[in-house]
Amino acid sequence: MTTAKPDARGAGQPPQDEEQAPPPWLEELPPRQIVGELDRYIVGQEAAKKAVAIAIRNRWRRSQAPDDIRDEITPYNIIMIGPTGVGKTEVARRLARLAGAPFVKVEASKFTEVGYVGRDAESMVRDLVDAAINMVRTEREDEVLPQAEAKANERLLDLLLPPPAPAPPKSDAKPGETPHVFVVNSAGAATPEPTGDEERRQRSREKLRKLLQDGQLDEREVEIEVVPQNYHGLDMLPPPDGMQGPDVNFTELLQEMLPKRKKRRTVRIPEAQRILVDEELKKLVDMDDVVNESLDRVENHGIIFIDELDKVAGERGTQTGPDVSREGVQRDLLPIVEGSTIQTRYGYVRSDHILFIAAGAFHVAKPSDLIPELQGRFPIRVELQPLTEADFVRIMTEPENAITKQYQALVAAEGFTLEFTTAAVAEVARVAFVANDRMENIGARRLHTVMAALMEDLLFELPVWPEKRIVIDVPQVRERLAKVISDDDLRRYIL
Repeated sequence: MTTAKPDARGAGQPPQDEEQAPPPWLEELPPRQIVGELDRYIVGQEAAKKAVAIAIRNRWRRSQAPDDIRDEITPYNIIMIGPTGVGKTEVARRLARLAGAPFVKVEASKFTEVGYVGRDAESMVRDLVDAAINMVRTEREDEVLPQAEAKANERLLDLLLPPPAPAPPKSDAKPGETPHVFVVNSAGAATPEPTGDEERRQRSREKLRKLLQDGQLDEREVEIEVVPQNYHGLDMLPPPDGMQGPDVNFTELLQEMLPKRKKRRTVRIPEAQRILVDEELKKLVDMDDVVNESLDRVENHGIIFIDELDKVAGERGTQTGPDVSREGVQRDLLPIVEGSTIQTRYGYVRSDHILFIAAGAFHVAKPSDLIPELQGRFPIRVELQPLTEADFVRIMTEPENAITKQYQALVAAEGFTLEFTTAAVAEVARVAFVANDRMENIGARRLHTVMAALMEDLLFELPVWPEKRIVIDVPQVRERLAKVISDDDLRRYIL
């Protein structure tokens, strides 16, 4: 097993004492610190955060275990149970940004039993491999980006200052030999010196290089030769029988058989730089190494988040009509979760050590309605609690992406300053909680509904608003949300 670690994502990482030291990968953080990272965006639900932190840390612990026991350590699969809007999906989103490992979120309701039209369950592993390929390729490109930019700039300078046509050879000169001026030094040794034309050309090239670096040539246009992108229609063609194996990539095979057509385009300097840098990156990045590293990360560090698992659960033996494939989807999920070999376009992938985190509201169905074999593959069950009015106040103020901060950023885009008083925030939380209590409880998503009603008139009139500093207080909240508070029919305020 390779020990190479992916670069940690910048978002949500703790500050480092040394600027050059990269932040640690999420698996390398202690569980308490992983919970601290999740606390920056998710309010409450300590049990779910704790379970996820242990599961993530166990990935690193497994990699440190002796070889003879490493393959026997099974993943710490989790199923999160709770009503909508309490943070189940948000946990997945933040893990995706913080983990630095291959991650994919899928909806269980999109899968169908084999034999029905729709996505098969194995496609989640293929999506995970694609995510890993993109991740590793981006890391490799970041490593060689300076080298690619330097080569692209040299090619661009060649376009801006084409090399002179070779001088016709003289009768006494050998073919391909260019004339030189020879200078004899004090020791009597003759050394070739560049001609005056070559000197002037070098000086002109350096001037162009300086102008290029300073951005003074951005308005100039150059003509470059590019290879058109892949034929998009080929990706939709199913491979013929007998050619579905990982050793035969049907799409690439067809592309290699078709002629490589090039076309000339006239573009501005910045666009030409981007195109040339992309071409150089493709030459410098070894895709075989990218694929090998990606498959290893998928098998040993991959995370799949299966949302809406309750939508494929139901009372066993009673499904009829369109719901008949629910139990079939569970049976298709079972071998993937318990460990099997899945065929992808890049090779075979084993799912034995992929971490699966499932979530569902389970309003109608119960976790016990899942087939027993699938239940046994999710040994850790965490119940997320409904949000209280106090939780709503925290959600509106504490997270780094709090909804009040989002509206402040929107208002600041037009040069205004927006402030919410503490009492106003509490009033908005109260209205949202009451709306959830009287109608369908949609959790924290209700805050978006109430805030949209509160800010609607302000955002509409903002360009001609008389005051640059806008303060939202309790009277304004009650005035603008009077309909929401007094009207028993709140259906038009439901998301």
